[in-house]
Amino acid sequence: MAATICFIIWVLFLTDTVWTRSVRQVYDVSDPEDWAAHDFDCPRECFCPPSFPTALYCENRGLKEIPPIPSRIRYLYLENNLIETIPEKPFENATQLRWINLNKNKITNYGIEKGALSQLKKLLFLFLEDNELEEVPSPLPRSLEQLQLARNKVSRIPQGTFSNLENLTLLDLQHNKLLDNAFQRDTFKGLKNLMQLNMAKNALKNMPPRLPANTMQLFLDNNSIEGIPENYFNVIPKVAFLRLNHNKLSDAGLPSSGFDVSSILDLQLSHNQLTKVPRISAHLQHLHLDHNKIKNVNVSVICPPTLPAEQDSFSYGPHLRYLRLDGNEIKPPIPMDLMNCFRLLQAVII
Repeated sequence: MAATICFIIWVLFLTDTVWTRSVRQVYDVSDPEDWAAHDFDCPRECFCPPSFPTALYCENRGLKEIPPIPSRIRYLYLENNLIETIPEKPFENATQLRWINLNKNKITNYGIEKGALSQLKKLLFLFLEDNELEEVPSPLPRSLEQLQLARNKVSRIPQGTFSNLENLTLLDLQHNKLLDNAFQRDTFKGLKNLMQLNMAKNALKNMPPRLPANTMQLFLDNNSIEGIPENYFNVIPKVAFLRLNHNKLSDAGLPSSGFDVSSILDLQLSHNQLTKVPRISAHLQHLHLDHNKIKNVNVSVICPPTLPAEQDSFSYGPHLRYLRLDGNEIKPPIPMDLMNCFRLLQAVII
């Protein structure tokens, strides 16, 4: 029970590292002295709450253009409008911007003026989901920490796009039109601090090459990935959460060592074409193998051995706590050898 609580706390800490800063930023109201010197001007198309003077709310107003942004503004909400372009001029005085939400507009790459975004030297969060982008916009400010580009038409990543984004921790490219030829070996070069990479719901047949070494969460669900190269995980030694649901993985497409990677804690392989349970690490805690073609569970293969130096950490055996096997061709009962190996199992769905 104590180990389970520790795991939950660790997951919450990791999520907080990537996500929670955005929540703190929203309520980070500056000292009135920082903005009192400025006229409390507010574009007539928008709303400026007196209790939150650094925020500008312009969402859901049918806007076709971005209004001039006052210099005091840090948080800009422009989602769900009809905006097609991002010119430089509206941001001339907006040197303090930290957060821009432009989700659900009609922005194209041709509509983004070259220096419009890169001039925002303090920008941390950029939301451009549900637009008409066909490639990752560039150049972007070096300060950026999160880039959200889900549900566009992105099929290209221009060379050098990420080369100066060393502060980026989260990159969301899910539900776009990325093919394998969108990536070069140096595509992700420069993303030294990237922790979460989401490329689910694209058209990939292969694993993306040369991912950033600090990647901890890799989401590749709903592609057409058929295999994983040998030693692929050596490049991302910190990966802890790996999602490959709804792909075309087969036994022959897996590395010889399977997923025997000590960093992986949560592995999701649902809705693939596996006929055997792959090798796993003794550190793995959650394993999703439902809706494959598995007929039986060979415990002698999947029960991970522990090294003598690890005996203290695995005094109760491997750490697997959740195992999902439903939607396969396995018939109950659960083999007793499975329970003897994974003595910490709390849930088995078969």
